[in-house]
Amino acid sequence: MSPDHSAETTGHESWRPARETKSQRQWKPGQAKKVRSIRATFTSTVLVMEAFVLAFFGMAVYGVNRGEPMAPWALGLSLGLAVVAILTCALVRKPLGMWIGWSIQVLLVASAFIEYTMAIVGVGFGLAWWYAVVKGGQLDRENASRAEAEAKWRAEQGPASQ
Repeated sequence: MSPDHSAETTGHESWRPARETKSQRQWKPGQAKKVRSIRATFTSTVLVMEAFVLAFFGMAVYGVNRGEPMAPWALGLSLGLAVVAILTCALVRKPLGMWIGWSIQVLLVASAFIEYTMAIVGVGFGLAWWYAVVKGGQLDRENASRAEAEAKWRAEQGPASQ
């Protein structure tokens, strides 16, 4: 790169596509990739799937029990819990998010008192949540350990290996 190519041309290289996101425009070769939590990804996925199930569960209970006074309440609570599940995705990196997630699992199993087939669905999602928390945490620890070992190796090898 010649001296007249300054920082103002960074992001406008010939190999870049015409339309990029902000993070794509700010990327430079050799830049370290942001580490993402696998546990957060796994648990968020489970919560989003549960939100869909809760919304459909509420609509089904409302449709079957349309004349009953509990039908609108069941629909409202189910849709509200679906919204809470979606919003909890932003909190799964914190202990509060994990507690809310476990609470949603308990409420999903408890929905079997309204519709008995939800016991199977609730237990299934409870197992999926447990697996996401346990296995995701294990993979995060392994990735952190691997990154630490790589950083140590790079420090030992010196700047020539980088």
